[in-house]
Amino acid sequence: MRRMSEEPRTSRIQRQVVQLILDRRLTAGAPLPTEAELMETLGVSRNSVREALKALQALDIVEIRHGFGTYVGKASLTPLVDGLTFRTLARHDDDTGALAEILQVREVLEEGLIRRVAATLTEAELDNLEGVVTRMESAGGTGRMGSTFPDLDREFHEALYASLGNALVPQLLGAFWTVFRRVSGARGWTDDPTPEITVRRHRDIVTALRARDVEGAQRAMAVHFRGIEARAAEESRGVG
Repeated sequence: MRRMSEEPRTSRIQRQVVQLILDRRLTAGAPLPTEAELMETLGVSRNSVREALKALQALDIVEIRHGFGTYVGKASLTPLVDGLTFRTLARHDDDTGALAEILQVREVLEEGLIRRVAATLTEAELDNLEGVVTRMESAGGTGRMGSTFPDLDREFHEALYASLGNALVPQLLGAFWTVFRRVSGARGWTDDPTPEITVRRHRDIVTALRARDVEGAQRAMAVHFRGIEARAAEESRGVG
């Protein structure tokens, strides 16, 4: 019974610490009050403070530097990545379905985003995207893809939406990307078996964007994702 009553109190202290950070307008890297100061401010025990801080550290809201103190964390999406990775791998008999759910969310996000940038990308930005695709083609054609080809693929999608100036967009895309790569690695799936098709699909996106064809760009993005989903399904069947 004591354990059950302790959990809500820890959650309450977590909320109080978060509120303290917000009220004092502390930014990432700023030092938090000491444990003793938090004990006095919140009127709780040292153990309660420590438990709350450990829970907030898992969420990347605070960073505990042993021997130095506690600081405001970066509030990255690492907890989301870890949670989605576990959620996907935990569905042992349905890798394809779990990955498809993640891909569907990313697809909806990107199809909406590409409509926003389709009419506003400059020629210089389009040239940059074209350059990334050309580098992807070279990396795929050498037969020594390693991490280069996937990294260029990721660079393309991040560059595509850079003009939005939205810092959360690359973080979200990166989160979904990292989950996919982690799951692929854990399942022993191979690198892209048809890089030339992937290159063509990216080039189709750029072609539609150069023509200021919003609908065409959105369709090209959808085709790209259909390919990723098909590949994930094929890999899953091969492992099984």
